[in-house]
Amino acid sequence: MKHVQIYTDGACRGNPGPGGWGALMRYGSHEKILSGGELHTTNNRMELTAAIQALSALRESCRIELHTDSQYLQKGISEWIKGWKKHGWKRADKKPVKNADLWQALDKETERHKVNWHWVKGHSGHPENDLVDRIANEAIDVIVKMEK
Repeated sequence: MKHVQIYTDGACRGNPGPGGWGALMRYGSHEKILSGGELHTTNNRMELTAAIQALSALRESCRIELHTDSQYLQKGISEWIKGWKKHGWKRADKKPVKNADLWQALDKETERHKVNWHWVKGHSGHPENDLVDRIANEAIDVIVKMEK
């Protein structure tokens, strides 16, 4: 089973506002960068989208170390999702889970792989995290330019 390193980040200018996401995928000496954006979104949606897009880009099941600076993403997929699924995508307060569409898509993608989720402190000089942050912000620039 291939062992892949993935670094993801999402960004948003305004929350909601124009947003972007970036992912760096590394397998041995091979690297692939993915990015995209939306005109009207939230930071959390972009964090989730980065992880979904990176995982869905893999053609076969892999062992993955996925690094994110989003505690929402890391805790959501590692801890909270079990309860959400058990309670029909409702939170403990019985309200619907925010971004349930993306959580469900992420859950489906993680079933194909063995994923270890790692939280890294954002904007702390972590080279790969800084890179995907730049990629996410560049994606916002592209979206905003296209809209003008």
